[in-house]
Amino acid sequence: MARSSGGFSDQIGIFRELWAFMKVRKKWWLGPIVVTMLLLSVLIVLTEGSAVAPFIYALF
Repeated sequence: MARSSGGFSDQIGIFRELWAFMKVRKKWWLGPIVVTMLLLSVLIVLTEGSAVAPFIYALF
């Protein structure tokens, strides 16, 4: 089975598979964990090059 070299459709596919897993297995408690991890990763990426970065990293 050939897979594409990555891209937006693959990323959407990962989220679809995660949603299907949570739906079938009734693992709804994973939802808040995934959302929190996504928000923290976006926060870290957006503040990486700014003057606020040392303060964000001090929180962790």
